[in-house]
Amino acid sequence: MATRIGVDKLHYAKMTTEDTPTAAPVYDNPVPAPGVMSLNINPNGTLETLFADDGPYESASTTGQIEVEIQKNQLKSSEKADLLGHTIDGDGGIVYGENDVPPYVAILFRTLRSNGKYRYVTLYKGKFIDPEDNNETKGDGINFQSETISGRFLKLQKSYKLSATKETTPWKYELDEEDDDASTTKIAAWFTAVQFPKEYSAG
Repeated sequence: MATRIGVDKLHYAKMTTEDTPTAAPVYDNPVPAPGVMSLNINPNGTLETLFADDGPYESASTTGQIEVEIQKNQLKSSEKADLLGHTIDGDGGIVYGENDVPPYVAILFRTLRSNGKYRYVTLYKGKFIDPEDNNETKGDGINFQSETISGRFLKLQKSYKLSATKETTPWKYELDEEDDDASTTKIAAWFTAVQFPKEYSAG
């Protein structure tokens, strides 16, 4: 089995209309955000066991707060405005306001596998917060100073029927290029519009 060895093609898409239990969210076209160095997703899942009759009797799992951390070579002003709700003024400066509200966004990216194939990933609904602003003087050597942005993501409200017996509200969607049944049409469109799971049809 091939191993992941890289990440690139980071994009984000601002949500313009929130999802409902019966309607998918609406997004702007995805915007490229080049320079991704690392991208970590932690769903903070838990697995609990019920003990009865002097032993483990039943177990159940749940997804916790979905935390996302992205390290980039730099965050451009346009990215800070789009992801954090700040404003760019007429002189090209970015204004940080006390009442700025970050919008919901989707993030899209791909990870390279050791066999040359890609895994395509979308997270549907999250908000980011202002990163720490750490600066360091230049010394004898060069110390690259990257920026890290953190956010939390949610599952969608809309439920998707995936089979005759399975229905779920997704928070993440993956498509592996190496899988025989992977849709080449969906892969080709991955970074032009947010892709959603294919719903089951009995026909």
